Amino acid sequence: MDEKMIAAALLSGPDAVMAADRNGLITFWNGGAERIFGFAAEQAVGESLDLIIPKRHRARHWAGWHRVMETGQSRYSDGDLLAVPAVRADGSAISVEFVIHPVTDGQQHLLGIAATLRDVTARFEETRDLRRQLAER
Repeated sequence: MDEKMIAAALLSGPDAVMAADRNGLITFWNGGAERIFGFAAEQAVGESLDLIIPKRHRARHWAGWHRVMETGQSRYSDGDLLAVPAVRADGSAISVEFVIHPVTDGQQHLLGIAATLRDVTARFEETRDLRRQLAER
């Protein structure tokens, strides 16, 4: 299988694949992102990541984002999953897990971040319900 076929398979899968530039503006948004977040690529590309970040989490997100852009380092770029709340186009809250992929130029300067995201809302809610049931016992 060649690289184009592999890339097509990965980008058309159920997971969201997206990218943002150094300023946090969305530059890539695949079909999985459309399905998970409810925004068409035409609506998302060029917009701030605030599009999917709940308002109450934005300050913390941007503090971390700017730190990564300044240092080029993130503890989540080595395959570690980050679980965070997100928001869909209809305003509903979801839980996502994601891993980031730094995007660099030929001199290893950080141009932005790509990420692969998965909707884990059902699992998160199930775990929360189980914890609540245990606490009630």
